[in-house]
Amino acid sequence: MSLFWIVIRQLAEIEAMAASKKVITREDWEKKLNNVKIRKEDMNKLVMNFLVTEGYVEAAEKFRKESGTEPDIDLATITDRMAVKKAVQSGNVEDAIEKVNDLNPEILDTNPQLFFHLQQQRLIELIRNGKVEEALEFAQEELAPRGEENQSFLEELERTVALLAFEDVSNCPVGELLDISQRLKTASEVNAAILTSQSHEKDPKLPSLLKMLLWAQNQLDEKATYPRIKDLSTAALEDPV
Repeated sequence: MSLFWIVIRQLAEIEAMAASKKVITREDWEKKLNNVKIRKEDMNKLVMNFLVTEGYVEAAEKFRKESGTEPDIDLATITDRMAVKKAVQSGNVEDAIEKVNDLNPEILDTNPQLFFHLQQQRLIELIRNGKVEEALEFAQEELAPRGEENQSFLEELERTVALLAFEDVSNCPVGELLDISQRLKTASEVNAAILTSQSHEKDPKLPSLLKMLLWAQNQLDEKATYPRIKDLSTAALEDPV
């Protein structure tokens, strides 16, 4: 049975146990947890999935040797994917586009939104570097035609060009476009697209399971008092009040 279905089954059992508001002691709770059987192989696959998806190629290789868990993707492709991500994060968008095309030209050919966002990021970098005339020319020649075909693209282009209207971008209403978070957002979008093209999940499973845990606890809080986990980093149980 997969880890996902084990979690679902346990949630159902916990819901049944908490049919009415009551106090569940630590002893009863730990007994229930001890009855949950999760194979080590499933846990190893979960760890490998996280390392591969997030691009920790050296850690993935080391974990493969230590645990015997084989990744479901060629680890060599992780290095190429991380090179693209690093290029975007450093503001070298042209290099990132070339690297994406070297990996698989169809990624950008079949994803106009991603290509627009990369070109938008390129425009942002021109503005960041004070290349006003080059930025205006690039916006007019490369982005404006795409904006005419897509209303959402046009709105994003207008927001980006608005950066040129302010001498002090720190007080600019769209100044967040120059934040590092914008680069990270674009890099994350490219990373997801590459993973999808490689028939790999674009998001790691581990964060989804942790979100499921938090959701389950919130649901159970309405029906019972029990030893809950507040700090996910330690997974320590806190005694019910």
